[in-house]
Amino acid sequence: MTMTRRTFLSASAGLAATPVFCGASAGAAPLPREADIVVIGAGAAGIAAARRIMTANRKVIVVEATSQIGGRCQTDVSSFDVPFDRGARWMHNPETNPMIKLARAAGLEIITAPSGQKIRIGRRNARAGETEEFLAALVRANRAVDDAARRFDVSCASVLPKDLGVWADTAEFVLGAGFSGKDLKDVSVGDKSRAQDRNTAIGCRQGLGTLIAKLGEQVPLSLSTPANRIVWSNRDVSVETPAGKIAARAAVVTVSSNVLTSGNIKFAPDIPKRVLDAAAKLSLGSYDRIALQIAGNPLGLARDDVVIEQSNSTRTAMMSANSGGSTLCTLDVGGSFGRELSAQGEQAMVAFAVEWLTKLYGSEAAAAVKKSSATRWNAAPFALGAMSAAAPGGQSQRKVLTEPFGCIYLAGEATHETLWGTIDGAWESGERAAEAALRRIGALKDPEPEARPSKPRRRGTGSQIN
Repeated sequence: MTMTRRTFLSASAGLAATPVFCGASAGAAPLPREADIVVIGAGAAGIAAARRIMTANRKVIVVEATSQIGGRCQTDVSSFDVPFDRGARWMHNPETNPMIKLARAAGLEIITAPSGQKIRIGRRNARAGETEEFLAALVRANRAVDDAARRFDVSCASVLPKDLGVWADTAEFVLGAGFSGKDLKDVSVGDKSRAQDRNTAIGCRQGLGTLIAKLGEQVPLSLSTPANRIVWSNRDVSVETPAGKIAARAAVVTVSSNVLTSGNIKFAPDIPKRVLDAAAKLSLGSYDRIALQIAGNPLGLARDDVVIEQSNSTRTAMMSANSGGSTLCTLDVGGSFGRELSAQGEQAMVAFAVEWLTKLYGSEAAAAVKKSSATRWNAAPFALGAMSAAAPGGQSQRKVLTEPFGCIYLAGEATHETLWGTIDGAWESGERAAEAALRRIGALKDPEPEARPSKPRRRGTGSQIN
C-alpha cells in the first residue's frame, strides 16, 4: 500500500562554476575594492541577490567563504553513478517558482518527485488499513497544530493528540525531524502552521547544486574568501576579507542563522540585539543524508521509491531508493537523534544505515552495500546546521530578520516566513533583499501604492495558505 506525497514530504534541505575572482588562488584576478552592493555568501540566496542586482545594472561582488558555489545546496557528481544532492533536494510550487523556469532555460532536466511512499512494519509493508490509520493520525496531528496556532505559539509536541497510538513516534518523525530537522518539542506551532504547501516536489536530474552553480556562472564572485569583519553605518559598508577590503553602499548578508549568532563574522558596530535574539530563536535543525550504493536491488524497490518505518523511537530514518533508476539509496536522519548520530562521525552514520536496512529487509541488503558517503552539516563551519525552524514562541522573529540595520540586509531561508527550510525561500529572500538594497541606493523606485478602488470589492472565498 502506498501513500501519496501529500501526506508527508521531507523539506530537506554545486560544484564546478568558474568564478570571476578567486581571492585565494595564485594568479587570480584581484578582488574589487568597491561595489554598489556586496553580497556575503554564494548559496541560493546570494546568487539570487547578485543576479537581481546585475539586472539593475549595478556593480556587485559576491564573497564566498568556501571553495564552491551552492551553500547548503551541493551536488556530488563523482562518488556514485548518479548526481548525489548532499543538501537541498527539492523545489516546490512549480506554477510560481522562477528557479524551475531558469533551470529549463539552462538546459537542465526538471523531474517530479515520486507520488507515493511505502510504510514498512518490521519485515513487511503496511496493509491498506494500517496505512489509513497512519494517515488519519497525521491528519489529527496537523489539525491540532493548526488549531493551536490560532491561539498561541507553543511547541508542536505539547498540542499533539494523545490517541495516536502505535503511530505516535512515526508521526513525530514525519512532522518533526523529517520536516524541519528538529523534534516537535522544539518547533513552534506558528512556524509549522504557516509553512507554505510543499507537497509538489520538483527536482533537477543533474542536481540542485549543479543548478545553483549554473545560475551563478555569470555572477562576479570570489571563492575561498570569508568575510571576517563588516563595518557598517547608515551610509555605507566595508567588508574585510583575507584578500582585502570591499567598500560598498549596501550589503546583502546571506549566512545561516547559526553562523550569524556564532560570532565568526565580526560586525562594527555589533549586530543589534533584536536581530541576534531573532536569529537565535530561528536556529538550524539537524538534517543529514547517508548514501549507500546497493548492488542488485535486494530491497525489491522501484525507481525513486520512498520508505519510512513504523517506529517506536526517534532512532529512525526515511529512505529514497534507486535514485534515478540507479543503485543509489539514501537515508535521511534528523532531529536530536540525527544530531547525536552525526556527532559520532561518518562511520557511525553508515553503521546505523546498514542496521536500519537489516532490520527492515534482512542481512542480504546490508551485504549488498558497495560504497557509502554521509553529510555532516552541523560540522560544516560555514553552515553549522541544515535548515531553520522557529523555537516555540519564535515564529514572529522571521519578520525581524527581514528588517535592515544600517545598510545591511539579511537574506536566506531563515528570513522567509512561509518557505523557511527550502531553496525556494532562500532564492525568494535573496531577490527581496536585493531589491530593498537597490531601492536604498536609488537604483529602484519605491513601488507605487495600490490605487484605491472606486467602490468596495467583495472579499474572495479562496483558501488561505498557512
